[in-house]
Amino acid sequence: MLNTITRFLSGFALVMGMSHAAMADDAAKPLLTISGDIALTSQDDVLALDLDALRALPETTIETSTIWTEGVNTFTGVTLADLMDEVGVEDGTLIATAINDYSVEIPVSDAVDGGPIIAYLMDGNEMRVRDKGPLWVIYPYDSNTDYRSEVIYSRSIWQLDGLEVVE
Repeated sequence: MLNTITRFLSGFALVMGMSHAAMADDAAKPLLTISGDIALTSQDDVLALDLDALRALPETTIETSTIWTEGVNTFTGVTLADLMDEVGVEDGTLIATAINDYSVEIPVSDAVDGGPIIAYLMDGNEMRVRDKGPLWVIYPYDSNTDYRSEVIYSRSIWQLDGLEVVE
């Protein structure tokens, strides 16, 4: 586990230790902060990840239609399962928060193989804020009818910028 954590940290630009010059660079801006009951943190019990940090994790692609877009789209990102594994979370609830302070609860039990991803690309392009980006929780809606419900749609938060792990 220590080697995994060490490799994880070495691949990430942790915001707390970045210089002002690095923070000015858009690529180094934190896109996602993870807090709460996690094993891996930087400073003040928060892990701040930029796009490069997210892309350093195993990449997964889902092809699916959504109720918010036309046709089938290709979404690329990190699985919620991989992310939870890397930060040492096995159970509980995620309070997912968007840029506009909208929040929703996602049970950690949703973090399964073949489950949702935190997408940072749609159809090969980074998502802008006006296009539901830069991060969007996407479930593979077309591959499992269980993912086509109002409950799951409500968990598909876009403009995601924070996850807090609670019991």
